[in-house]
Amino acid sequence: MAIDLSEAIHQLMQDRGMSEELILRTIENTLLAAYKRRYGNVENAVVRFNDNQEVSIYAKKKIVDGVYDPVSEIDLEEARELNPDAEEGDEILIEVDPKGFDRISVQSAKQTAKQSIREIQKDSLYSEFRNKVGEIIIGYYQRERNRTIYVNLGKMEGILPNKYQSPRETYHVNDRIKALIIEVNKTPTGLQVVLSRTHTEFVRAIFEIEVPEIYDKTVEIHKIVREPGYRTKLAVYSNREDVDPVGACVGLKGVRIQAVIKELEGEKIDILKYDPDPKRFIKNALSPAEVRDVIILDDGKHQALAVVNDSQLSLAIGKQGLNVKLANRLVDWNIDVKTDAQFAEMDIAAESRRAVSELFGETYGEEFSRISELPGVDKAVAGILLENGVDFIEDFISLSKEELSKFEALTAEQLDQMQKLIEEYVEIVEEEDAPPSYFPEGQAPSISSGNKAEAPNAPPVVSEEVEEYECPECGAKITIDMTSCPKCGIGLTFEYEDDEEEE
Repeated sequence: MAIDLSEAIHQLMQDRGMSEELILRTIENTLLAAYKRRYGNVENAVVRFNDNQEVSIYAKKKIVDGVYDPVSEIDLEEARELNPDAEEGDEILIEVDPKGFDRISVQSAKQTAKQSIREIQKDSLYSEFRNKVGEIIIGYYQRERNRTIYVNLGKMEGILPNKYQSPRETYHVNDRIKALIIEVNKTPTGLQVVLSRTHTEFVRAIFEIEVPEIYDKTVEIHKIVREPGYRTKLAVYSNREDVDPVGACVGLKGVRIQAVIKELEGEKIDILKYDPDPKRFIKNALSPAEVRDVIILDDGKHQALAVVNDSQLSLAIGKQGLNVKLANRLVDWNIDVKTDAQFAEMDIAAESRRAVSELFGETYGEEFSRISELPGVDKAVAGILLENGVDFIEDFISLSKEELSKFEALTAEQLDQMQKLIEEYVEIVEEEDAPPSYFPEGQAPSISSGNKAEAPNAPPVVSEEVEEYECPECGAKITIDMTSCPKCGIGLTFEYEDDEEEE
């Protein structure tokens, strides 16, 4: 007897979102479960569907002369009543009337069907939501338990744990909630969809919705850092020269950024331009503060110093240090913010001071006396020289090639590199009748650094007991520690040389 399940199948497809194939397989398993409960096994059971989605169940029995197992065998005479051409040893399908199943068999079949539908639905939903991880979904506040919000997502229920809730936001029953799907898990109780409104990817997804240039990759987000509920910083760049990445995110009259701020319940958002140059990137990252300059203290350790005006210090640091904290995370550098006065009191590397002097328009020089003070010097080479009694630059340049060749631990290439460093950072002034040295001309130079301002009328070098000199340009009093004349402003440099013995 056939059972017409067409209407029931269509209803399941509509209500449960299940495919026809899965429904038919569930019906087949249900009938087989009832058959097994009734007859003990399903090895000879056959379920068939016709074109009209009608289902029938058959028992496949072997034709024998003398039946020992009524479930799997049928007598030859009985078989010929159903099919006159039946012969002993053949197999015949005999339709089973489902109405003949007892109540226990039917209950077992129902339980099997429910379990199968649950598993199929769970697998179907898992496949669907697993592909949506990282996407925005909209649901409605349903209830709260242990500070976890349960969100109605339509087909199923999602959870918004307390740790993924913004501290700025509060919800009530039936409130609309837009959140990011971050996890989809199978649990013994069913499928679990974990939502978040605190992830940085949630901000990225919101910008993709509000800014078409980000969606189509014309403008790309380099990195986002966030303190949920308080402040977000994101660095953007454009793949087209004619598109301003920051302007595209802000929108005409700020309409785009205002939409994002509204979705984040008033959270502050700083949009800045990404720059591969760390100095400019750090400057941008400390917005809205204006940074006068950035000094790289240690490139390897990613340590930098940002110099700001007194009025910009609190803005650069931010409330409870939040602005500089987010800037550190955004650029992946350790940024120290100082005012001009604070910076002047710091004892930092000579090359950093020189960079700041150029920023402030100053032109003071800087002297290097020891080999270890030269910028970029190989510490191992400096150490070997120190072990051999060569500490000062003067000591090195006074050595001849023969004397330097005795340092077996140093190669000719290392010595050449040391010579180039001295030529780059130290002013070499040739002296007449000087002893031979390692330098090409065989001259022993005197040492000076900083500005090499010409002083053609400079007075002769006097003894160390004299503390004051006259400016060669205007005659004003100058001292040895001055880099420029306080009266006329001419640049000064002092050169030292040994007094020659009188004949």
